[in-house]
Amino acid sequence: MTSFLRDRNTPRLQRFAALLEPVDDAQLESLATESARITRRHFGNAIRLFAPLYLSNECINNCAYCGFSRDNPILRVTLEVDAVRREARHLVKEGFRNLLLVAGEHPKFVSNGYLESCVRALVPEIPSVSLEVAPMEVEDYARLSSAGAEGLVVYQETYDEDAYARFHTAGPKKDFAWRLACPERAYAGGFRRIGIGALFGLADWRSEATALGAHLNHLLRTCWRSQFTVSLPRLRPCAGSFAPDHALPDREFVQLICALRLCFPEVGIVLSTREPAPLRDALLPLGITMMSAGSHTEPGGYTGEGTAQLHLTVRGKPVAPAPDTLQKNARATEQFSIADDRSPSEVAQLLRSRGFDPVWKDWDRAILA
Repeated sequence: MTSFLRDRNTPRLQRFAALLEPVDDAQLESLATESARITRRHFGNAIRLFAPLYLSNECINNCAYCGFSRDNPILRVTLEVDAVRREARHLVKEGFRNLLLVAGEHPKFVSNGYLESCVRALVPEIPSVSLEVAPMEVEDYARLSSAGAEGLVVYQETYDEDAYARFHTAGPKKDFAWRLACPERAYAGGFRRIGIGALFGLADWRSEATALGAHLNHLLRTCWRSQFTVSLPRLRPCAGSFAPDHALPDREFVQLICALRLCFPEVGIVLSTREPAPLRDALLPLGITMMSAGSHTEPGGYTGEGTAQLHLTVRGKPVAPAPDTLQKNARATEQFSIADDRSPSEVAQLLRSRGFDPVWKDWDRAILA
């Protein structure tokens, strides 16, 4: 099933690999100019804006690089559906009509029934609801799609199977092949938007990028009715003591974005608040089509919802918190620290000042009717 990751003998993938080879400043400038031109031709000046809405930081997986990892002693909570609705309404007031619901993997708290209830609660007010949650069966995806979810985001994290085994030491996420096939199951379940990506910092960036390109190329051919986006998140500080061994420097980050745009002109490229504001602003013209803004990576981060249900876990088990742990203003632990803390309105204003059109809404279910 993973054979397509090794079969890169196509003109598009050969060109992609060549564009990732070291380049001098003049060559990089040429790549950037061409990337900007192609982006405007395919996407105009539109930049879609979205916000992540974290439902739960409960998790049964041990992932060395993640703040939500089971063994991390952190404050956890799963928001009740009404609390999720209040978080969403706050984001609607900020302008968002495109939300990404995010949750750790924990069948006791984040079952398919819970997710379906969250989706059904939001779709009357949120035109575009996407999910970034644990991989599921086709039947589960079909229920969520029928409930109103239209998009799914799933990062393979690393395409290096040896590295994957080292970093995922417990829980269902240990299954590399099950996760790799997730986008195709989501497609079979009816999702019209699918996002993939690699988490840069876990393995050599060029190897990760070429595998990501091979995966994307495979999905474009087999899941051709869906729209695809690709994300290039770089590791950020989080709970735990993980330090990445493989850097993706800013200069090579630029090169990777340009290479993706030149070889996959029809695919959206997502840029999150993991990156600092000056870099995000500089990358805008080069291929970016979708951005998050004003993000929080903890449940209840926008309104303070869920604080009454906070609890501490150590090695996956609830423990009585120390008296000073649950202070008056205690919040659930974030998945990672963001780098761009500008408000949504500030990001939208920046886009306009650079000649871009911030797009809060580009889809409505009435279109299907």
